Amino acid sequence: MGEPGERLKRRKAWRRGHVAEYLAAAFLLFKGYRILAVRHRTKLGEIDIVARKGDLAVFVEVKSRRGAQEAIDAVSFSSQKRIRAASDLWLARQPDFARLSQRYDIVAMLPGRWPRHFPDAF
Repeated sequence: MGEPGERLKRRKAWRRGHVAEYLAAAFLLFKGYRILAVRHRTKLGEIDIVARKGDLAVFVEVKSRRGAQEAIDAVSFSSQKRIRAASDLWLARQPDFARLSQRYDIVAMLPGRWPRHFPDAF
């Protein structure tokens, strides 16, 4: 399973990621979004945050990086496909599915700074 030091690094990164997701959710709440799920898992993948504002369902990928551009670049095409597929499953289970529009955002968590929200990022 790897060196003990590697496991510790992975565990710290995992913890940092969870903290970043919850801080991003609080940030979006502050901006007027309703948070429906954090770390929503489906058989096709995980969505970091599912939020809603009126009839808009927002699927948010959270990335902690040193810079905003690094965070945006970290959301690969395959990650985007996975998030879209998972969001389709989430949407299909909503009773008001037909009237919802959807959007895919990125929230960049930057050290020592406010989060940066990139609506309609992909």
